[in-house]
Amino acid sequence: MYTKEDILKMVKEILVNDFECDEEKLVPEVKLFEELDLDSIDAVDLIVKLQTIIKKKVNPEDFKQIRTLDDVVVAIEKLVNE
Repeated sequence: MYTKEDILKMVKEILVNDFECDEEKLVPEVKLFEELDLDSIDAVDLIVKLQTIIKKKVNPEDFKQIRTLDDVVVAIEKLVNE
């Protein structure tokens, strides 16, 4: 079972280590595409990395509405607590 804080930490680590995002920018309301310059391929890579960690399949449809770091955290939290 992951807490919201665990998930936030996990997503931040992936963004810093794999996507070279500036950790100081990683506040919950940061926009993934506009402010962090992620693209759709990066979003897929992020989903794949998260699936590996949480051992659950992420429905790509659930990620279509995601715009911010907090959106990612909420979606993953919902998935791991199903």
